[in-house]
Amino acid sequence: MNIRIGFGFDVHQLAVGEEFWLGGILVPHEKGAVGHSDADVLIHTICDAILGAADLRDIGFHFPDTDAKYKGIDSKILLKEVMDIVREKGFELGNIDSTIALQQPKVNPYIPEMKKMLAEVMNISPGQLSIKATTTEKLSFVGREEGVSAYAVALLQKL
Repeated sequence: MNIRIGFGFDVHQLAVGEEFWLGGILVPHEKGAVGHSDADVLIHTICDAILGAADLRDIGFHFPDTDAKYKGIDSKILLKEVMDIVREKGFELGNIDSTIALQQPKVNPYIPEMKKMLAEVMNISPGQLSIKATTTEKLSFVGREEGVSAYAVALLQKL
């Protein structure tokens, strides 16, 4: 059995008046993430981890922010396309472990909904996806509530 591990990391600035899409759902908050797409930092991180495990570069390579067709796009569409790409290459997802670093808002209450949404998009069991959240104890741009970051690892199996 061929097992591959990939790592993903992403960061987005937070700004007043933007929508805050996180894990495929709209999280109520006075600030939202800034980006070319809907700026869903968790989905972008997961995409990079999956693509990395398959040695298929990164999300920016497949969906460049210089391409107008991706302006404002729902990141769930990108995640579905990433899953299609890796499955076409003969891989299946084993599991994903992810962490969101965010001072505010507290996202733990939204994690079950995120897991359900992302599992549907990826056509996996919710038990294959771990989503955790942490603060940075008021340190760095995350602690100052200037941005959000996320980390993920993905395990792929070559079928």
